[in-house]
Amino acid sequence: MFETLTDEEYMDLADFFKVFADSTRLKILYLLQEGECPVNEIASRLNMGQSAISQQLKTLKTSRLVRARKDGRSVYYRLCDEHIKRILETGKEHNDELYV
Repeated sequence: MFETLTDEEYMDLADFFKVFADSTRLKILYLLQEGECPVNEIASRLNMGQSAISQQLKTLKTSRLVRARKDGRSVYYRLCDEHIKRILETGKEHNDELYV
């Protein structure tokens, strides 16, 4: 059944999905499926600079896809909740089906 949303709800949902439209952010999200990770390790594993990773993490945090925890001088990031993990899994399943 078709669910009617308000215009504001449609706009919020569209903004939510726009965040997934960047390959670097997707790489970060997939990496964080493994668990909490500090910024420097994310940068190292993705072979990118810390400032570029931090910029993308800021967008992911603002969009409430990741959470941050500070421990001394290090900031650790993790997925916000299981919904994000399921969205990533569903997206990958759909993409895999396109190439069967």
